[in-house]
Amino acid sequence: MPAAGFAAPAAPGAVEFEAKITAYVIMTCILAASGGLMFGYDVGISGGVTSMDDFLEKFFPVVYRKKKSVHENAYCKYDNQGLQLFTSSLYLAGLVATFFASYTTRNYGRKPTMLIAGILFIVGVIMNAAAANLVMLIIGRILLGCGVGFANQAVPLFLSEIAPTRIRGGLNILFQLNVTIGILFANLVNYGTAKIHPWGWRLSLGLAGIPALLLTVGSIILVETPNSLIERGYLEKGKAVLKKIRGTNNVDAEFNELVDASRVSQQVKHPFRNLMKRRNRPQLIITICLQIFQQFTGINAIMFYAPVLFQTLGFKNDASLYSAVIVGAVNVLSTVISIYAVDKVGRRMLLLEAGAQMFIAQTIIGILLATGMKNNNDLPKGTAIVIVLMICTFVSSFAWSWGPLGWLIPSETFPLETRSAGQSVTVCVNLVFTFVIGQAFLSMLCTFKYGIFFFFASWVLIMSTFVMFLLPETKNVPIEEMIEKVWKQHWLWKNYVRDSDLDDNFDADAYSKQEKGTAKGNDYDNVQL
Repeated sequence: MPAAGFAAPAAPGAVEFEAKITAYVIMTCILAASGGLMFGYDVGISGGVTSMDDFLEKFFPVVYRKKKSVHENAYCKYDNQGLQLFTSSLYLAGLVATFFASYTTRNYGRKPTMLIAGILFIVGVIMNAAAANLVMLIIGRILLGCGVGFANQAVPLFLSEIAPTRIRGGLNILFQLNVTIGILFANLVNYGTAKIHPWGWRLSLGLAGIPALLLTVGSIILVETPNSLIERGYLEKGKAVLKKIRGTNNVDAEFNELVDASRVSQQVKHPFRNLMKRRNRPQLIITICLQIFQQFTGINAIMFYAPVLFQTLGFKNDASLYSAVIVGAVNVLSTVISIYAVDKVGRRMLLLEAGAQMFIAQTIIGILLATGMKNNNDLPKGTAIVIVLMICTFVSSFAWSWGPLGWLIPSETFPLETRSAGQSVTVCVNLVFTFVIGQAFLSMLCTFKYGIFFFFASWVLIMSTFVMFLLPETKNVPIEEMIEKVWKQHWLWKNYVRDSDLDDNFDADAYSKQEKGTAKGNDYDNVQL
């Protein structure tokens, strides 16, 4: 849903092609972005459902009995591997599906990949909403995860290629915004369905069909991207689509750059092998670390299990869901802030400021829980309010920093020859550690108790130190100048991108030509989730 307010300032030296923000492009982006809405809804819905008594009694009776036991340790009420598998199986399935989605996206196009995602979502939703036993529930969750894998591979790519250059950066973060809106919508749904007995949880899981249906219908009626058509040899059709989405017949220059970029990129036969070469070491290390750090902020633990977490902290059922809605709203609003701030104050400043804010918030939460829940009693009202405020403080800082930037920075630092492989590494590492945290969090909460917040706070300190010394600023740096203006200027990374390293088995002329096309908004690999 592009708008002038979301446009990032053009980088010095960047060239824009003629393009209008047409009604067709707006409608296209609204439909395609429903993939982000679907992903966010899946993230948010699981925590609320797993806090509902009707759901627990049917599928996890052991957890239900522990929850109702007055003698059970408050931190351990929800410690159950099956319950955690219900949440985390989605991300493990998404990880596996990503490998297949990468193949279909490149060889068959973005539209078919989105259609597959939509179908998987719909079938998964039906299985979950109609689940009669735990096996059926987990299978449905796995199908949803496969849908996530396909959608997260194709949708951001589709948006990036459809959007005019001047709104490309904002639109990529807009996808992240849709994820946060999906989480908020899920929390609102949970708040309402928690009062519907005994089938409220079925309604919560079933309403995921709305964004799933939008994505499926959209993938049928929308055109394929010109990048994909040209990449697969449909040059005339690609040019016709380009005229349609740009709102002008003056597309020859952009079309020629698309053809050139496609031709050069197809000469790269082993992108993953190139990714391992010395010259790509800085980008690879930073990408892997950013994805690991993003999960070890503790954000997904909070977003997955927000209602469960609030109940553990002593909130009653309605109050816990209400608090989760507040957190979801803060998440949405703070992501909007990042759209405006990322190209004004820079990536490093947002990450460092957020690091300090997250560290302080988690430390305060840990101290309050350590002093307020010694005997597993409910928290005093004043303490509970402060904890909600601190969690909101934590979520807001994540939403304008590690949330969108964890995806943005890798997408803008890899050279074109390895950008597709680099993006695959980004997705895979992220999903692996999302699965790890999702599967382990409730057990960690039982073991560490209030110390879980000190655990994540210590990781925030580590990642902030990493940003301070090892992450260079990439704000307003043209992609084709990233090596010269960023990597060669860094005190450590310059040792990996010497001219001798760049010349090793590397076609500099092809690279220069290809990157020139990328800067003008034509690279089909320059995307983020």
